[in-house]
Amino acid sequence: MNDIENSVLEMKGVGPKRAEQLATLGITTIKDLLFYFPFRFEDFEVRSLDEALDQEKIVIKGLVLTEPVVSYFGRRRNRLAFRIRQGEDVAQVVFFNQGYLKTQIAPGSEILLFGKWDSNKQQLLGIKVLQQRALNSFEPVYHVNKHLQQRTLIPLIRQAFEMFGSRIEEVLPERLLEHFHLMERKKAVHALHFPASHHEYQAARQRMVFEEFFLFEMQMMSLNHPRNLPPGKVLKFDNQKLKALIQTLPFELTAAQKRVTNEICRDLLEKQPMQRLLQGDVGSGKTLVAALGLYAAVTAGAQGALMVPTEILARQHAASLAELFQPTGLVLALLTSSTKPGERQAILAGLAAGTIDIIVGTHALIQEDVEFKNLGLVIVDEQHRFGVNQRKALRAKGHSPNLLFMTATPIPRTLAITTYGEMKVSVIDELPQGRQPIQTFWLSHKQWSAALRSLTAEIAEGHQMYVVCPLIGESEMMDLKNAEETFHELEQTYPQFTIGLLHGQLKNEEKERIMEAFKKGKLQILVSTTVIEVGVDVPNATVMMVMDADRFGLAQLHQLRGRVGRGKAASKCILIADPKSEMGKRRMKLMTEISDGFALSEQDLVLRGPGEVFGARQSGVPNFALGDLVRDEKILQAAHGCALKIWQLADWEQQPEFAALKRELAARALDGYFD
Repeated sequence: MNDIENSVLEMKGVGPKRAEQLATLGITTIKDLLFYFPFRFEDFEVRSLDEALDQEKIVIKGLVLTEPVVSYFGRRRNRLAFRIRQGEDVAQVVFFNQGYLKTQIAPGSEILLFGKWDSNKQQLLGIKVLQQRALNSFEPVYHVNKHLQQRTLIPLIRQAFEMFGSRIEEVLPERLLEHFHLMERKKAVHALHFPASHHEYQAARQRMVFEEFFLFEMQMMSLNHPRNLPPGKVLKFDNQKLKALIQTLPFELTAAQKRVTNEICRDLLEKQPMQRLLQGDVGSGKTLVAALGLYAAVTAGAQGALMVPTEILARQHAASLAELFQPTGLVLALLTSSTKPGERQAILAGLAAGTIDIIVGTHALIQEDVEFKNLGLVIVDEQHRFGVNQRKALRAKGHSPNLLFMTATPIPRTLAITTYGEMKVSVIDELPQGRQPIQTFWLSHKQWSAALRSLTAEIAEGHQMYVVCPLIGESEMMDLKNAEETFHELEQTYPQFTIGLLHGQLKNEEKERIMEAFKKGKLQILVSTTVIEVGVDVPNATVMMVMDADRFGLAQLHQLRGRVGRGKAASKCILIADPKSEMGKRRMKLMTEISDGFALSEQDLVLRGPGEVFGARQSGVPNFALGDLVRDEKILQAAHGCALKIWQLADWEQQPEFAALKRELAARALDGYFD
């Protein structure tokens, strides 16, 4: 019998063209097809019209009273309408662009319909005509595209089960199946596609969500569990030198900064290399704590590396660290993709010889020819911008160096622990003294001009302003305030101000020139896309205006808000938005009410769910096919606990009961969770 890892071409009726269509959905093997789960089900239980709610999707059964009439309008558009009777109730049925149904509908016949009920018009907006076999059953709904439709995909999945379903291997150990009373894998996969009842579907989903979380936790621990990390070097740092550097600061560290610095320093003294996630709200002083950790490593004779996602941020960090370390005499270098060849070669030689103590850079740090003499501490800033393999590549530059990941995108503590395996978690949960509170206002687009006029006095007094837009240029698809349009409009309206435009499509040199001009006060208003979301520090900027703010997540809005309030003057964040949904309005209101990033993160999870909040570009939290990190948090914790217990077994990989689990883990690519 053919193996389910074989190509879909093994199936009847699947030739090269159909295989190509399936590939557009990420389906190339029979296993891919079997595990391509629906994202929801249509419930086809027949309902009575008198109990249907307005705008509810329902299934009704009735007698066709009138001949169906097709009318045409617009280009290739049509409307099919007829009337049906259900008991004493009579309703109009309308199908748009399904005129071909006319031949299937005959007056006097009984018909089964699925559609959306409009109680005001006593009208059913038809979605589909059902067959009798659909009564009291569920129909799966899959993510499809223009290349492959539901009616083609579902029979292929049925055929895959008939031909290869028996080849689905159980991967969970028997002890877990018994302990949690989990459905066997073969049955669960089938029930996720074709459940006999709601109860069976829920049991199948619970089983496969547990599997998804458990396999992920096992993989994360293969990377981060102390047992799997070779022993590193104990970094016996010079505590007196570290204290002396802290004494040069023009301010006192917060209690949270002191606590986290001590946690990092204690890790450096351990033989087991550090695996720590540092979370801190915008402006909480994470970078300073990281700098102290780097300096401690250098005093122990090791080198330090700081990897950041953008060149703007890399240059800013390099400049601030150079200023901080100036009294110490250590050697710091900056390496990015735009570093000139001659300078790059000198930096590479310095890293290999050990004459460069600390390197700050972007992805350029993980290129093959970058070698260190004694890399002791690796810090990854805004770690969610990097894939797992990129982070592993930087770690591989040294002999089990200590790892510190930093993020200002708050992740609730439980999720942080369970989605980062055995990584320790530190939180800077207070802001430095002197940070100005930021007033946040939500205004409509109609109020934009008035808001700008009210802010011109503040700009005229010498302060600066950000205006952030979600798009660079015009879009036919969305009517959003784009950066170029806003820039030109502001130039015409306020010729007395110097205005700059910054976005990701500019060359690096141009970005640097514009950002430097804004830092030095040569630009009074900076119109930008979210390229300034992270790390940009201009204390004189007191106003952040975000156009179409409802298009951003709460965490992203909070990041943008954190670009102001960094100086001594009071600051404002103006959100310009006309959200249509209640959720959109609620999110704007929350921004005006909550200033704590962790509290906002929790609210965003509740409102939008992790699929929206934690996309690959937003956070290091992974994407799952079935699991919901909020709704299924208890399952996630259980999976984490089980994975931890198994990894505590010294020889689990040699035990027969884990053989299938070991094969499954070997076949999976961890980075796929972060696509």
